[in-house]
Amino acid sequence: MDALKLVVVSAGLSKPSSTRLLADRLAASTARRSVSGRVEVQVIELRDLATGIAENLVTGFPGAALREAVEAVALADGLIAVTPIFSASYSGLFKSFFDVIDNDTLTGKPVLIAATGGTGRHSLALEHAVRPLFSYLRAIVVPTAVYAATDDWGSGGDAHTDELPARIDRAAGELAGLMDRRPAVPKQAAAVVPFAEQLAALRG
Repeated sequence: MDALKLVVVSAGLSKPSSTRLLADRLAASTARRSVSGRVEVQVIELRDLATGIAENLVTGFPGAALREAVEAVALADGLIAVTPIFSASYSGLFKSFFDVIDNDTLTGKPVLIAATGGTGRHSLALEHAVRPLFSYLRAIVVPTAVYAATDDWGSGGDAHTDELPARIDRAAGELAGLMDRRPAVPKQAAAVVPFAEQLAALRG
């Protein structure tokens, strides 16, 4: 049996970042909870693709690195998407990446959504902004979304309280369950939508 492919999209801007830290915790927990026993994890750092994403939005032509990232998402059996929260919503970089992906790519794909922010007051952005985005893309979003504020982390990068690990494990268990029951993804990647086609669709 082929290993399940879990792709993690992290939109953290700093290095290291709490966004990547949360993404890694979620991926590790998901892999542990999969009954398949074999989960391959690939992390996509959007910070490294920022220039390529901007160029693609302007020219309609993806570079090699962006094309590979989009193909990885298309071929994934499950997706973890983690964004920092800015102004009560996902980051522009996070949204721009999913803007260059064909609208059908995430149809039926299990997705775990998560976010980081300075305070717990921004936690509702997951339900008001991030979940509607993936619902629009027809993904299967797991019920538990995970938000981690600065106070949720200890000085060593460990969870400050028992609440965050519990949320991570619950959400990871939901994603693993969907991945284990889901038929294997057809191994044919969806292409990046050229900018001209996006404009034509809007005009139509």
